[in-house]
Amino acid sequence: MTRLPRYAAMLAIAGHLPSDDQRWAYEVKFDGIRAIGHVDRDLRLISRNGNDITAAWPELADLAPATPPFVIDGEIVTFTTDGRSSFEALQPRMHQRNPAAIRSLAKSVKATYLIFDLLHIGTRSLIDLPYEQRRQLLEQLGLQGPHWRVPPRLHGSGAEVLAESRRLGLEGLVCKRLDSPYLPGRRSPLWTKVKNVNDQEVVIIGWRPGIGRRAGRIGSLLMGIYDNAGKLTYIGNVGTGFTQAMLDELKARLQPLQRKTPTVDTDVPDAIWVEPQLVGEVSFTEWTGDNRLRHPSWRGLRLDKEPRQVKREPQPRADPKE
Repeated sequence: MTRLPRYAAMLAIAGHLPSDDQRWAYEVKFDGIRAIGHVDRDLRLISRNGNDITAAWPELADLAPATPPFVIDGEIVTFTTDGRSSFEALQPRMHQRNPAAIRSLAKSVKATYLIFDLLHIGTRSLIDLPYEQRRQLLEQLGLQGPHWRVPPRLHGSGAEVLAESRRLGLEGLVCKRLDSPYLPGRRSPLWTKVKNVNDQEVVIIGWRPGIGRRAGRIGSLLMGIYDNAGKLTYIGNVGTGFTQAMLDELKARLQPLQRKTPTVDTDVPDAIWVEPQLVGEVSFTEWTGDNRLRHPSWRGLRLDKEPRQVKREPQPRADPKE
């Protein structure tokens, strides 16, 4: 039996479309959970923060067995009726660990593993090969199943495929240099994400109590990120985008984490502070001059991320063509 090595996920930076289309491949940026798949006698799925999440996705088990065994990279997503991947729709499954509940949810919240890279096969690591060659080898595996597939390549110029992604309401594109090696655990400009919406991972550092219809519930969450010096800093509150079920779950998770002193160096009236242990994700319009998020809207918890990993998402510099 071959022992498959672990690989940390390679990450993209935020940026603009390349000017030299012939050197790049374009893929849809899907909105889900990143997972490295180890396919041998059984399937093992590892999240971006190194946790084994195999049990949460039983419908993917039939990817195994495989001879020779291999390691793949991809995104676990769920699709809405209009064909778009939805992080919000995936939320109930991300947090569930009860086997009976998982089996029940798998019938109503169907998951698909979208596989976009091949890192290892048999006894050979492929990470030093260029992306174009890894993609060709991946396609030769024929990974097409009821709950997994290799997304098709996008054809056309970067400008054309980005415009089409906007028309379809997709999150954006990932641009990958054809000669790019796979750099485990590194964020590299060889992979550039061009987004149609702004999003930011945040650390939950507290909440403010609700009033009116939200009396007894969370009114808004207090958000923070870590700066480059490793200090947790306050970036504002988010009070929209929640369902009642989300608010109930958040309160249940946050109440045991309460603390008496502020988590960050700021003054927020009526704040209930918590230990910075939970990560979420918000969409927003822009960063303000005083490092706050303007018009943030809650998208969901990110249990696949560690708080210390949460920093300000790099913003692309102004496009000289604009």
